[in-house]
Amino acid sequence: MAESAPVARDLTRLGRTALAVLTLINLFNYLDRWIVAALAESMKHSELQLSDTQLGSLMTGFLIVYMLAAPLFGSLGDTRSRPRMLALGVGIWSVATALAGFARGYASLFAARAAVGVGEAAYGTISPALLADYFPRERRGRVFAIFFAAIPIGSALGYVVGGLVDHYFGWRYAFFVAGVPGLVLAALAVRLYDPPRGAQDADAPGPHSVTVGRAARAAYAALLRNRPYILTVLGYAAYTFAIGALAFWTPSFLERIRGIPKAQATVQFGAVVVVTGFVGTYGGGWVGDYYLRTSRQAYLWVSGIATLVAAPLTLLALAVGQPSVYWTAIVAAELCLFASTGPINSAIVNVVPPEIRATAVALSIFTIHVLGDVPSPSLVGALSDARTLGEAVLIIPVAVLVSGVIWMYAAWRGDRTAGAEPSP
Repeated sequence: MAESAPVARDLTRLGRTALAVLTLINLFNYLDRWIVAALAESMKHSELQLSDTQLGSLMTGFLIVYMLAAPLFGSLGDTRSRPRMLALGVGIWSVATALAGFARGYASLFAARAAVGVGEAAYGTISPALLADYFPRERRGRVFAIFFAAIPIGSALGYVVGGLVDHYFGWRYAFFVAGVPGLVLAALAVRLYDPPRGAQDADAPGPHSVTVGRAARAAYAALLRNRPYILTVLGYAAYTFAIGALAFWTPSFLERIRGIPKAQATVQFGAVVVVTGFVGTYGGGWVGDYYLRTSRQAYLWVSGIATLVAAPLTLLALAVGQPSVYWTAIVAAELCLFASTGPINSAIVNVVPPEIRATAVALSIFTIHVLGDVPSPSLVGALSDARTLGEAVLIIPVAVLVSGVIWMYAAWRGDRTAGAEPSP
């Protein structure tokens, strides 16, 4: 690790290396997170005999721990060595993922999946703030598009790898395959350079010394007074509610409701997520950066418009039984949903001061999960137990619509307040 701050050219080179490492880790982050969705039907009918409510609660338990640990790591990320915190997080979640393969009952499986949330809280809160200090504001949309493109690719690999390993070796071995590579990635993370906070922001304040407790209290007070930040995060919560339920239940929905064999459902949906995720995420980031020169709210406009378009497409995908219609709608809806990923995370880091970015990301994580994908997988599971899975998933398009409305309002309000002043 470098001992002193590098010149701008070296910081750019180090930033490219960090982007590659962090994107690779993010890929395995989401592979580990969503492999459980590919294994849900096998675990349901295994010796564990899990109900849909219990299956949904596996994701809920993980997310509860994730969101509760996020504020702690957010504060540490603003005051301590970020590469060390990242490495710690990657190591914890990798071991926890592998331990799920040894589960002998619902309680031990639930505990292992919940522990994954501790590790991912460290990584999820610190990585965006670290990347923001490597790259200037006008490049962050594309940088975050690359970084967050690992979400659909990793999620899809979770479906594909989980489905294939489950098919040939059983669901327990899938957890082993997913967990082990993270230990190598933790060793890469600890070697990253930790740039000064605000290194790429001309108006960043100078270094200051405060205790973790005082810094955290001041940061949260500032964020709660930041209305653009609050609106952005509330829209993100509705979006996350929809994405969480959609990602967890779609393989089971395709198998039960559409009659597609299990292995085929996970692989086909995984392939759709890979392609639409890469194209949609990178495209959304590029469009957001392009229009940032005309409006400071470009990231919110892109996210809001894309999500409003996605709402009726999601309804079509879930409500129509004709394969040519629902597969076309799934592809189009996924493209629009993923287009929001890079821009909305860029909006969050750009709307807060550099010295509290990790805390801002942590509070965002807490909020979007407590209001979003903590309740949504379990809620859909409970509705499925009470009615049918086909009826339960129809709450998802409503959440997509709500997120689009909030982001459009936030963008309109921001442009009205700033008089649509061009970005510098």
